[in-house]
Amino acid sequence: MPSDATTRDYSGTLFLPKTEFPMRAGLPQREPEFLERWARIGLYERLRSSSAGRRKYVLHDGPPYANGHLHIGHALNKVLKDVVVRTRQMAGFDANYVPGWDCHGLPIEWKVEEGYRAKGLNKDEVDVIEFRKECRDYAANWIGVQSEEFQRLGVTGDWADPYTTMKFSAEAQIAREIMTFAKTGQLYRGSKPIMWSVVEKTALAEAEIEYHEFQSDTVFVAFPLDALEGASVVIWTTTPWTLPGNRAIAYSPKIAYGVYEVTEAADDNWAKVGQRFMLADALAEGVFKAAKVLGYQKLKSVSASDLQGLVAAHPLHELGYEFVVPLLAGDHVTDDAGTGFVHTAPGHGREDFDLWINSRAALEAAGISPKIPYTVDAEGFLTKDAPGFTGRSVITDKGDKGDANQAVIEALVAAGRLVARGRLRHQYPHSWRSKKPVIFRNTPQWFIHMDQDIAGPADTLRSRALAAIEATEFHPPQGKNRLRGMIESRPDWVVSRQRAWGVPICVFVHKESGEILRDDRVDARIAEAFEAEGADAWFANDGSRFLGNDYATSEYEKVPDILDVWFDSGSTHSYVLDRRPDLSPKRVVDGGEDFVLYLEGSDQHRGWFHSSLLESCGTRGRAPYDALLTHGFVLDEQGRKMSKSIGNVVAPQDIIKQSGADILRLWVVMSDYEDDLRIGQEILKTTTDAYRKLRNTLRWMLGALAHFDGAVAIEDMPELERFMLHRLAEVDLEIEAAYEAFDFKRGFASLFTFLTNDLSAFYFDVRKDALYCDPASSLTRRACLTVVDCLFRTLVTRLAPLLPFTAEETWLSRFPSEDGSVHLEPFALAHQDWRDEPLAQKWEKIRRVRRVVTGALEIERAAKRIGSSLEAAPVVYIEDRELLHMLDDVDLAEIAITSAISVEGGEGPEEAFRMAEIPGVAVVPALAKGRKCARSWKVSPEVGSDAEWPDLTPRDAQAMREWEAAREKAA
Repeated sequence: MPSDATTRDYSGTLFLPKTEFPMRAGLPQREPEFLERWARIGLYERLRSSSAGRRKYVLHDGPPYANGHLHIGHALNKVLKDVVVRTRQMAGFDANYVPGWDCHGLPIEWKVEEGYRAKGLNKDEVDVIEFRKECRDYAANWIGVQSEEFQRLGVTGDWADPYTTMKFSAEAQIAREIMTFAKTGQLYRGSKPIMWSVVEKTALAEAEIEYHEFQSDTVFVAFPLDALEGASVVIWTTTPWTLPGNRAIAYSPKIAYGVYEVTEAADDNWAKVGQRFMLADALAEGVFKAAKVLGYQKLKSVSASDLQGLVAAHPLHELGYEFVVPLLAGDHVTDDAGTGFVHTAPGHGREDFDLWINSRAALEAAGISPKIPYTVDAEGFLTKDAPGFTGRSVITDKGDKGDANQAVIEALVAAGRLVARGRLRHQYPHSWRSKKPVIFRNTPQWFIHMDQDIAGPADTLRSRALAAIEATEFHPPQGKNRLRGMIESRPDWVVSRQRAWGVPICVFVHKESGEILRDDRVDARIAEAFEAEGADAWFANDGSRFLGNDYATSEYEKVPDILDVWFDSGSTHSYVLDRRPDLSPKRVVDGGEDFVLYLEGSDQHRGWFHSSLLESCGTRGRAPYDALLTHGFVLDEQGRKMSKSIGNVVAPQDIIKQSGADILRLWVVMSDYEDDLRIGQEILKTTTDAYRKLRNTLRWMLGALAHFDGAVAIEDMPELERFMLHRLAEVDLEIEAAYEAFDFKRGFASLFTFLTNDLSAFYFDVRKDALYCDPASSLTRRACLTVVDCLFRTLVTRLAPLLPFTAEETWLSRFPSEDGSVHLEPFALAHQDWRDEPLAQKWEKIRRVRRVVTGALEIERAAKRIGSSLEAAPVVYIEDRELLHMLDDVDLAEIAITSAISVEGGEGPEEAFRMAEIPGVAVVPALAKGRKCARSWKVSPEVGSDAEWPDLTPRDAQAMREWEAAREKAA
């Protein structure tokens, strides 16, 4: 025995954790190193090779727009996609992710035009091919920037060969898709009121509209009647400039109307004494108040039958509007606001248009022309179809209010037809790009039918889309009703745009008949040219190369319009899923087992989900996806929309630079993304704290496993180890179910709670003494290391899809390899035969007893009666005899981390410590008796019983004998 045995430092003899895994992550510096490593070892390519022949799980990427740095919403979206792909890959699927970009359309055109304007050039004077090349170059530059930013997030995918809507092969396929619509009779040129941006000089789709507050001029206008006491029908509108386009007045058969006479008004009032107005009874008082009428009386009630067939004179009759204005019954008319009569300009509103068209037969029978005037041109000026106002501006090219409203109002005053005027602040449609107001304008456009039969009776695009919705999974489920409601009510799809950068509507129209040319040979020549040269081929000549010798260019018009970019992105399935051999899923609907998921923000129910559904149903009769997953939007910590003017923008690049991509990813998976998410410094601080706890637990496991040298069979393990394996199997099932349901918040919460509550705060805490101090041969110690090994493999692989950088660092710290990676591993699933419910019930009760003991010791420590729990030897009283019996074969002192414990039956003395939520357990604190072991620090009367090691417990003395024997053997 050494002469200094009583003063020896035994720390070198303990099996303390040993690891080079740093406590401080240094993610901003380390993560790029892992990205380089993954590229060096060909991680993506090896994943594809190892997955060959598996069932495909395809998350088809909704293409972001290639025109700027990524914002926090992009980061949320791409991280969620990456987590889905990684979880499915590690679950045994071939989950190939191919990123993509939307490249055509107005925002890029605008940026290129800005460059021209800065040089004093006019875009219209630039050759269209050269202009398109500049647009292509602009998009290509941003694709490169965004690709690097997406990869920095840790997103794995085919970054070397992404898809883009501007690839020649993609443009050729988009052309084939629109030609299919033409061939099947679904594409037509028509005249309807569409939303038009004067600023951008193009038609807009619903998905390109957002609503902002706007101040409108409002007018109450009288339309004279010959019938009904010589009264005038009064309408109310927020768009006076549309009155030149008025052709009818709508009323409701469900509303009670009356004829009212003004009995008292100021001399200079627009509404004069003796004038008679027809109004909805429920709205008359409000109208007269707005008109500053001091007195009025009701002359008679008017029924729907009284209104049927009536015609009024246009209020601007004297300016050339000499046609009659019929009263038409309309379901959209209410008495909630206005006058109960609706000004109907079929060229300026969908409901107006529908009512006018549906009344066509009755109008013609009455000798009324159903022609719809074109009162506003592409520049926002009133046309010759608006006599008296030609050249007046509705909206300027800057997006400001023009002079048309004031001109019309002044004309109404002069004609004596203005009853009242005012202003109204309300939500009005604006372009989501220019943020400027739009107008409804009747103009020739190309449409896709929603309700025309395609291949048989009742086989319409709408019916196909609604049937496809029923066959689609929705996460969350309320997305189904949202998308279905949009499809049920949407008008025909406006697919034409009057711009230059995009795929053209590549059809020819006969100049005399207006019929679309349907010829497979022409279509094939177009597609072949696009494959070789891109869509530029359409603009490079007069079309003769496509018409060939079969048709003359003098007889056919080459359509100049380009396609709505939503058609481009809605067609991506046709040139990504259908044409890439590394994807090409064979879906259940086709008799296969592969699965296709689309994942985007909830706004895409009216955007990409919507257009993809219509495009695929029109050409293939089914949806391009099996399931839709949606997420909310990112707000600041106060729940406000992010805005540069407010200064609350949180940029993903800043988070990565300061904290690392895994912190950003952890924020994503800790958030409930089904609703709008919040982010800010305090939220990120909470995220970082959670990461630190998680990392420390991983580090401890790595340190403990440095001493692992062989597994112990489960049947030979102590009960506590078998209980922890039961809990691991239980938690692993929870995580698996959460991952399959895309509930990553729940999955991470299960993992994190298990790590912190079950492991760090309980199991590891209990077993540190055995791991550090037991002899090398100890079954408890070796069994614990076996359990930690199982925990490590399962939890690190489960963590890998969420925090790929941290999981990789952790895995390689344990299993160093030149070309290995945790991301090449499958999930290390916990064995479900580890489950032991009776054992688990027993140990959950034991843990409850432990809580009371530790609660009592916390009070003792706070009062400084003890320093460490090893200084205590409490007495525990148990009322429940069954629970008391359970503790017979349990070393409760080991579980409670005390030097000794006495367990007795009964309720215990009154002064004992108790916890209300754990009845029947009482604890009386007491100090441990004996001496403190110099190696394990336990206080025991047995210290000194071993003559060779008088300052140690017998357990520690045996550990020292084995330690010295091993050292001598190694020497």
